Amino acid sequence: MSPDLQQNVLVTIYLLFSHNYIVFAYFIGLLIGIGLALYRPSRFATLILLGFAILMFSFEYDKHIIDAFRQQTMNSLITLQPHYKLQHLINLVISELLPVFFYVLGWLLLYAAIIYSALKNKEKGKK
Repeated sequence: MSPDLQQNVLVTIYLLFSHNYIVFAYFIGLLIGIGLALYRPSRFATLILLGFAILMFSFEYDKHIIDAFRQQTMNSLITLQPHYKLQHLINLVISELLPVFFYVLGWLLLYAAIIYSALKNKEKGKK
């Protein structure tokens, strides 16, 4: 392999990682959640699985889905006349509220899993 091609491969791998390191972490958490759900199905495993799945979706939504989704929604609802209030509402919901909602929901599910596990272990300790 030529030095130029070798350097380009390394730069590509670096850029791939630097652009997606967060989603890689969420994906590892999702795999752990799947493993837990298959090995020992429980509420804890389900909450972990759902939390990391929603966080992964939140990342992809924020990076890749928002623009096309907003544009498609605008083109579907606003065809002939401009409706500025509706346009503002669509922008607010799709671009501002949904990303925050998905992110917060994902982390809330992970925290719920941790709290549920702690409460369950506390009850076991009392018996």
